[in-house]
Amino acid sequence: MSAYRALNDGSLPEFLGSLPQVKELLGGEPAGWTVEEVGDGNLNLVFIVRSPKTAVVVKQALPYVRLVGDSWPLPLSRSYYEHMALVEQAKHAPKLVPKVYHFDRNLALIVMEYLSPHIIMRKGLIRGIEYPLFASHIAEFMAQTLFNTSPLATTASDHKRRIWAFADNIELCKITEDLVFTDPYRIAKLNHWTSPDLDEIAAQFRRDEPLKAAVQRRKLQFMTSAEALIHGDLHTGSIMLTPTDTRVIDPEFAFVGPMGFDVGAVIGNLLLAFYSQDGHEARVYARSPYRHWILMQVEQVWRLFSKRFVELWDKSKSGDAYMPELFQDPDGALAFTTEKQRFMRNLFVDTISFAGIKMIRRILGLAHTEDLESIAKPAMRAKCETKALTLARRLVIDAERLTGISDVTSAARAIHASP
Repeated sequence: MSAYRALNDGSLPEFLGSLPQVKELLGGEPAGWTVEEVGDGNLNLVFIVRSPKTAVVVKQALPYVRLVGDSWPLPLSRSYYEHMALVEQAKHAPKLVPKVYHFDRNLALIVMEYLSPHIIMRKGLIRGIEYPLFASHIAEFMAQTLFNTSPLATTASDHKRRIWAFADNIELCKITEDLVFTDPYRIAKLNHWTSPDLDEIAAQFRRDEPLKAAVQRRKLQFMTSAEALIHGDLHTGSIMLTPTDTRVIDPEFAFVGPMGFDVGAVIGNLLLAFYSQDGHEARVYARSPYRHWILMQVEQVWRLFSKRFVELWDKSKSGDAYMPELFQDPDGALAFTTEKQRFMRNLFVDTISFAGIKMIRRILGLAHTEDLESIAKPAMRAKCETKALTLARRLVIDAERLTGISDVTSAARAIHASP
């Protein structure tokens, strides 16, 4: 059993060379491999190891938050939960996650498929790249992974075992509970925003009692609603893609929680990308067609996801929740259809509220997004962020009043067009 040590470009080839499957995959000898450290995330080391034959990605957890440093310790067990989540997701959406070649629990290290020519979606959105299959792919991923890890598709005992298996991912959940649901609404040491432009808006959000109450209701839901195995951090920085292929990465925040948190994270990050476009266009209105495309993705993600989710539910015969044998006569079938509609309506409300909350944390909390942070001029960045915050607050406060996803995109357009 090897003790934990952080690997580097010098020690990694020797370690990988000791793994028969990985050595065979790469081919040749470790001395002929090259190692590049490419991790630009908040938590981990990430390496690309290349040989003349192929390449692999090696992800290793650090015992602290990389973004902050060793003053913020973090358990290495998050790598264990990430590996478990990747294995589970591969059962239901095998073409939408990277292949895993090796996992070492002691080193908190995963060796996985190198995705090329894929890029992080967030970077593609900044460049104005359209991805024609993205909405259908991410909708399929969410529908398959969320439905099939819920009691709608599994037995109650299997669902309880899954809850237990991920229940100790406490510290990663705590990060979400603090950074997403709490810190943006109080004075917190690590909060930052575009200052002084957003100083007053940040103060208004800290004084906004209806908003804080609504967010805390969602925090309670996040902590207590064990609906399905969720990715837990499904933003556009956790998606790698090409125009024809999409993969979801980095599920280290995974646990059994509310489905709408994942769906809302995708939609919220698309909306941040929508508002950031003003800061990336060469001239005013140059990216109007692209802004339209992003909002169409927002609509398609929800519509395709909800359609596919219901299709899976209609075909399922194995879930302990809503057992089909209870609804076999015509009246029962009608009641079941009505109940599915109610369920999906509630999931929509959850999704939109979580989307708004995720948008707020990315502007007023600790970890921001490159979409907005890469806008060079503070005044322009603040203008984009102010409009995003305006929509985000409405999504949280008015989620139950929105009749459908087109209400969300209409509101996004109207706020963008405002002075």
